[in-house]
Amino acid sequence: MLMRIKKVEYLNEYKLKLLFNNEKTKIIDFEDWIKNGGSYFSPLKDIQYFKKVKMDKFNYTICWPNGADFCPDVLYEMGKEEDEDIRKIS
Repeated sequence: MLMRIKKVEYLNEYKLKLLFNNEKTKIIDFEDWIKNGGSYFSPLKDIQYFKKVKMDKFNYTICWPNGADFCPDVLYEMGKEEDEDIRKIS
């Protein structure tokens, strides 16, 4: 199955909640990528700018106004299912 993102929601800090086309929801923390990602991701260090995340015009993945985006397959693999995230907190 070709992975696509159906919905994005900002949570806090550098965390987003993504709904994928297989109906699974994953929480993704972008902090390490943004801090180590070079100039392409440097605008995302500003939380107010990070919050400008939206779906791309093809409804395939997420993106920011500067063109930064991520492959949905990579996001799916690096994300934690909501249940996993809750178990780690409790």
